[in-house]
Amino acid sequence: MQPMMEAHPSLDESSWYAVSTRSRQEKVAAAMLDGLGIRYFLPLIEEARRWSDRQKVVSVPLFPGYLFVQILRTAELQLSVRKIPGVVGFVGNHRGPLPVPKHEVESIRALLSRGTRCSPHPFIQAGDRVRVVGGTLAGIEGTFVRRGAQSILVLSVEMIQRSVSVQVTSSEVESSTRACESA
Repeated sequence: MQPMMEAHPSLDESSWYAVSTRSRQEKVAAAMLDGLGIRYFLPLIEEARRWSDRQKVVSVPLFPGYLFVQILRTAELQLSVRKIPGVVGFVGNHRGPLPVPKHEVESIRALLSRGTRCSPHPFIQAGDRVRVVGGTLAGIEGTFVRRGAQSILVLSVEMIQRSVSVQVTSSEVESSTRACESA
């Protein structure tokens, strides 16, 4: 289950922004955002953790140190987010926060909502853009990578330079440029 607030009518003009957090403060910040009624997305995955006396499955952030907020770019809303305990600031440049392309956030949401097992992956800039055309991940676009005999789809959020990978079969994907040309 992914923490996600319901859409608000005023969010039509809003954008997604990446927010950096202090180490291990992503869930605290998300809870505070929820309390303020600010729409957020904290992608979580399940991991088995082992302690000396037991093993337990825990939910951990897919992108440690980051979460996403969907807000209008106003000074008031930016300040509200920055004041939240655990928040370091927005990801951006000297002019302020930069929006994360909606399709990148939606691809991550779609991947996690379909219950597909995935894991963090090193950020990749080079590679072929592909679209999954078959199976449970149909319609999702990402970067196609080969690791030995494995075919992997990598979904990237360029703004925070983080990626997530999921195993696919090469018969389930086609080039995004070829898919666009045939449409």
